[in-house]
Amino acid sequence: MQQRTHEQSIDPATEDILRRALEEDLGPQGDITSRAVIDGSAAALAVIRSKEEGVVSGGYLIPPLFQIIDPNLKVEVFPEEGDTIAPGTEICRLEGNLAHILAGERTALNFLQRLSGIATQTARLAALIQGTRAVVLDTRKTTPGLRALEKRAVLAGGGRNHRFGLFDMILLKDTHVKACGGPGPAVKKALQFRAQGPAVPIEVEVQSRPEFLEALEAGPDRIMLDNMGLEDMRECVEIRDADYPGIELEASGNIREENIRRVAETGVDFISVGGLTHSVRSLDIHLIIRTPSKFSKY
Repeated sequence: MQQRTHEQSIDPATEDILRRALEEDLGPQGDITSRAVIDGSAAALAVIRSKEEGVVSGGYLIPPLFQIIDPNLKVEVFPEEGDTIAPGTEICRLEGNLAHILAGERTALNFLQRLSGIATQTARLAALIQGTRAVVLDTRKTTPGLRALEKRAVLAGGGRNHRFGLFDMILLKDTHVKACGGPGPAVKKALQFRAQGPAVPIEVEVQSRPEFLEALEAGPDRIMLDNMGLEDMRECVEIRDADYPGIELEASGNIREENIRRVAETGVDFISVGGLTHSVRSLDIHLIIRTPSKFSKY
């Protein structure tokens, strides 16, 4: 891994996320603990290290986050987005005003730990289905306001993004299907809408073999096999491969490490996992401050 000094810009939406996160933690008074006990001119070197193996994501946020606090802080990030790191790996080094480093410590770690946890779990699932045609997908079950960051973490872990929001894909869930009288009518209405409107993909959710056959004949771009048994999924893949090879199949519902390989071996193209973002365990990462007195005054 190469050392990189970051003075990079970020898009306005991401900068807004960072500013709001800092405001949430610092409030109107700032870090009153540091103000109470730390010399305002004290300087220090700090390092951020991983305490366990994993896939790092979110390092790109650390330089701009600390630049918001203090543009004079020196910030170096070492791993690239998506790198696998070992326990003890130095992710970032910060040098400058001690109080300013402490002001951003928790916010920086919160981003790094969560995003790296998502990337790590994605990589774990992707490894479990290696050698099959299936690809791991995320969902919209993300932390409100952090979807772009969490979906980027999925990419860092070797997964792929499903639709970003309600605007970039027509996904006919069971509620839409029931409202339209079945998957066939729902897909036909979606096709008519697309013919006059945005050229977006169309996916429909089915929960049984008869619904699958009805959806298949209607001709969507993708069919989601929701909470189907393995044998039913395998039969759906065989029918698709024989008669409708251009339609993608996605497995969804209760996907875990214990069963994802068996699901992938049915031959589906995609496996969507809401747990990548809604219940992932954060990677254990911490920040260590070196003794301020060993460094020159800031």
